[in-house]
Amino acid sequence: MSKKPIIVFEGIECSGKSVHSNNVANYLKKKGIKFLKIREPGGNKNSEKIRKLILSNKSNFHKVTDLLLYLAARNENIENTIKQNIGKKIILIDRFIDSTVAYQHYGMNIDINFINTINQFLIKKIKVNFTFLHLVNKKNIQLRLSTRKKLNRYDKFKMLFYKKVQLGFVKIANKYKNKYLKINSNLNIATNKKIIINKINELIK
Repeated sequence: MSKKPIIVFEGIECSGKSVHSNNVANYLKKKGIKFLKIREPGGNKNSEKIRKLILSNKSNFHKVTDLLLYLAARNENIENTIKQNIGKKIILIDRFIDSTVAYQHYGMNIDINFINTINQFLIKKIKVNFTFLHLVNKKNIQLRLSTRKKLNRYDKFKMLFYKKVQLGFVKIANKYKNKYLKINSNLNIATNKKIIINKINELIK
């Protein structure tokens, strides 16, 4: 594996993926290791504009429109940020291709071939080296959502939707076990931080 891998943090709402992607970023910064950290949707100026549009509580897009907006934001990241840093820095991504499949296919039933065709067109030869999949139970999703000061449009789906999406993530991970590590986000943050940092050290040594 490349010493400058692309590492993705996946999971549904309140699964802890953003917390741990930040923990890894802070760890790499302290070690003086060059890295790039982006999120989806978002990651650069244009993608962040699209993010605000997608997640706004005032938005009410058709599910295919939602998909195309996510993919448009991804293209901005790939063309203006990721391509310039591949092989030069470790790239940390908070959500990527698997989120599109899990949410838009498994969650919203959009045709998987349509999603894969556009994704492949966008990413071309870009490959994710490793993915941390954060899994969380219904009780903790509800508890954590209740403590958020502000909820966006994707924080307000029914629990059945999140269940379908999470099962989708698991199906994806089970196909490529050697490139995924499932994180039980019902455990405390410190425990999972240690597990993830240990794996990061293996990936970049």
